[in-house]
Amino acid sequence: MNKSAIILGVILGFVGTLLGSFLFIKLFTSFDFNNGIQTMKLQGTLGKLITLGSIPNLLIFAVLLKLNKEMMARGVILSIIIMAFVTMFV
Repeated sequence: MNKSAIILGVILGFVGTLLGSFLFIKLFTSFDFNNGIQTMKLQGTLGKLITLGSIPNLLIFAVLLKLNKEMMARGVILSIIIMAFVTMFV
């Protein structure tokens, strides 16, 4: 098992979630990123933002499978599982 590929997949998953959250805040709200995060946290919708931000991970997962990078794709799935636990406790 190639642990470095899994770790790289986890990092890609976290970056994909961060990028998706950033794009959601920029495109669908009138806040900048920092104020958007703070506002979502105060409203109690930060978990929903993280969930919507994970949508680009589907594209990353599909591309990795297409390129036969199964271990990196597993890392992306692991990052989604970690984000699910974060979402439950935020």
